[in-house]
Amino acid sequence: MRVIEPLLYTPEEAAEALRLGRSTVYELMADGALEYVKQGRCRRIKVAVLKAFVAGMPSETTSH
Repeated sequence: MRVIEPLLYTPEEAAEALRLGRSTVYELMADGALEYVKQGRCRRIKVAVLKAFVAGMPSETTSH
């Protein structure tokens, strides 16, 4: 049996993948920080958008 990787995530799935809260993902979508596609009432976030979002997050370094 083949495993097919999803190309689109629901906001809930995106939240789980990003390890963020669902409401945070909806806020990011509303602010335009996370682009999404809309089909009817459904909103979906492309995998490439999630990867670009993570890649663009600033890294925090701590010095002791």
